Amino acid sequence: MTRSTGTYVTSTTLGEPVRAFVPHGLPPADPSLAPASFADLGRKAEQALARLAGVSGLEPSVDWLLYSAVRKEALLTSQIEGTQATLTDLFDEEAGFKVSNADDVAEVSNYLRAFRFVQDQLRSPQGLPISVRLLCEAHGLLLDGSRGAGKQPGELRRSQNWIGGTRPGNAAFVPPPAERVPELLADLERFIHRESGDLPPLVKIALVHAQFETIHPFLDGNGRIGRLLIGALLEHWGLLAEPLMYLSGYLKQHQTEYYRCLAAIRTEGDWEAWVAFFLEGVAVAAAEAERGIIAVASLIAADRKKLLQSPKASPASYRLFELLPMMPRFTVEHVRQRLDTTFPTANAAVQALEALGIVAELTGQKKNRSYAYQAYIDLLTR
Repeated sequence: MTRSTGTYVTSTTLGEPVRAFVPHGLPPADPSLAPASFADLGRKAEQALARLAGVSGLEPSVDWLLYSAVRKEALLTSQIEGTQATLTDLFDEEAGFKVSNADDVAEVSNYLRAFRFVQDQLRSPQGLPISVRLLCEAHGLLLDGSRGAGKQPGELRRSQNWIGGTRPGNAAFVPPPAERVPELLADLERFIHRESGDLPPLVKIALVHAQFETIHPFLDGNGRIGRLLIGALLEHWGLLAEPLMYLSGYLKQHQTEYYRCLAAIRTEGDWEAWVAFFLEGVAVAAAEAERGIIAVASLIAADRKKLLQSPKASPASYRLFELLPMMPRFTVEHVRQRLDTTFPTANAAVQALEALGIVAELTGQKKNRSYAYQAYIDLLTR
């Protein structure tokens, strides 16, 4: 199938003329998106999301689940862009430990801030709706003080960018000229808020993400903001009340196909292959998140039982145990502060969990010791 998905215009950057691609508005037309291409996959993806939402009730605290899920998404979306930070680095940084790749960790932390900002805005009656302004403000947080600080954080680009290649003339893809970006984004915003009953929400999310990546409205951070938009739309359209799924893991694993499908929209008009790839990704990522929740819930339940059966357990050790899923690496001083207790009480609580093999000491030192809920970290990083 061939359909035109945009037009080419000549733009100049670094003194070189280039063919920049200006996409047509959504939804795809001439022909319209074929329902047969997404009906079955869409149903499977929606069922997988429903199962994921259902299994989240296994944990007494949804905050535990969100703590790890949101960090995994932040980490994986950043890794797609070449960031080397690990989940353990992130836990260490939050615990105040020294990390070797501080710049990479800062980029992941910035994504977390941008994600939380968008979520807070969407959930507040006075907050911004999904809009160009919301994405610009999130972009400002994403690039704040990091390596992208010189790339106009929070602002739409004012110059021509390009993707791949060593210079504009041999680029793999040249997005639309800067002066076309505001109108293209305004059109995308209208599509998001327009009633289009014939397209299921998941299909609309697939279309929106691809269109955003094609417009490439910022000088840097387009991929991360585009993937953040996926999570925001899942909540906006009531598909997942909490961001428990880390789709970036699937996109990272199939990165070549991810980029190939996006490119095929522009070169061949093949929206169908992209939508199928996206829906399959949602089904796989939701099932993986569901398995992860069950594994974590099982581990925590087994360790809690161990603690409850221990004659040496104290109220402080019970309270510490309930903090571990959101504080998987820590010192006794952290515990003292979080429990608002004395150092000896905090130390005794840590020792009780260490004696049961629930937490492990990491340094082998007598002083300045640090601890980890290692079995839990291992499950999350598997």
